[in-house]
Amino acid sequence: MAPKFQTIDAYIASFPLEVRAVLKAVRETIRKAIPGKAEETISYQIPTFKLDGRHLIYFAGWKDHVSVYPTPVEMTEALERDLEPYRSGKASANFPLNKPVPYGLISRLVKARLKEWKAKAE
Repeated sequence: MAPKFQTIDAYIASFPLEVRAVLKAVRETIRKAIPGKAEETISYQIPTFKLDGRHLIYFAGWKDHVSVYPTPVEMTEALERDLEPYRSGKASANFPLNKPVPYGLISRLVKARLKEWKAKAE
């Protein structure tokens, strides 16, 4: 049976050292991309950031990659083009662990998701 995580720190600690470093950097990238205070929690046994009680963005570690989802439905052409090599399904992005992780792209993805999320809230 898979472990049940209570915190993002516990989730990250369950991974090998080299993956932990990437997950910590992804977490920090997401934190910096969200203005104000987002709540960090576990949902579906993976880390998520919530604003006003609603889920905004998730991230997860896997054997060969880290994932960030959901990706925004509406994106600029440039963001869509830059994200294309990392697409995995309709609404997720997978970043291979054997290549440099594009943290700037993750930040842009989160900011676009936040813009979309705010528009839905209005």
